[in-house]
Amino acid sequence: MTEPKHAAPARTLAAAVREAAALLAEAGVPSPRADAELLADHLLNVGLGRLRSLMLGDTPEPEGYAGLVAERARRIPLQHITGVAHFRYLELAVGPGVFIPRPETESVVQLAIDHVRGVDGPRIVDLGTGSGAIAGSLATEVPGAEVHAVEFSPFAHAWAAKNLDPLGVHLILGDLRDAFPELNGTVDVVVSNPPYIPAEAIPNEPEVALHDPPEALYGGGADGMDLPTAAAASAARLLRPGGYFVMEHAEVQAGWIAAMLARTGPWTAITTHLDLNGRERATSAVLVEESARNERMGQ
Repeated sequence: MTEPKHAAPARTLAAAVREAAALLAEAGVPSPRADAELLADHLLNVGLGRLRSLMLGDTPEPEGYAGLVAERARRIPLQHITGVAHFRYLELAVGPGVFIPRPETESVVQLAIDHVRGVDGPRIVDLGTGSGAIAGSLATEVPGAEVHAVEFSPFAHAWAAKNLDPLGVHLILGDLRDAFPELNGTVDVVVSNPPYIPAEAIPNEPEVALHDPPEALYGGGADGMDLPTAAAASAARLLRPGGYFVMEHAEVQAGWIAAMLARTGPWTAITTHLDLNGRERATSAVLVEESARNERMGQ
């Protein structure tokens, strides 16, 4: 007579998260413990504080958790698995075909917010909006702002529409080089996080190299500066005299961007800004007032 087989006891939530963190660390995931907890909370939807409380007891592992962990171990981006990217005060819908917004871009948004503080109903344009992170943040954090955004990729545009339509942002599918001609000379602030990676600079992280869309990464030309240069030209076209332009870039490009603005456009107050990690992450400039522009030209 054979003994009856008993099912293996279910893992506790704490054990599952601990083992998931070890598996993700072995796979090279940069933040294994945090990702293990976030995947568990994606299924339980209780918030990280409550999740950690539950891990002190005998709460069982949520159904489907091991499958999500296996996906993350294959270096599929966490945000593609959960379908959500957190950016400032927003929860953005993201997935394949759209660039996942990065925390360093939050400081670029803050520069724009600081500049328009106290301005009544500012008109703002986001060139190359991707998921809509910048435009959506400005629409929610700047009272009375009129926000316009353009995105070239139909896939990214679909994600941006999902995120921005409820926020009242005017979104178009188009090219940042010639977008919004009807707004020429009337915009208070232009913000851009254009693609800027050089053609030969393949990102090291599999999440970026394999899952972020190439059109959101590579800026065109050997140095990656085609699209940043085009964004600056569009900003000069769109802004009113005295209007403010701020653009994100790689830290190694700060000097080139500042020199390009000084050389090619009617800009003043060209300033490089550090991100929260102390890296030269963005450059801003102010469009020269008409009288000063004429003076420069000897008129």
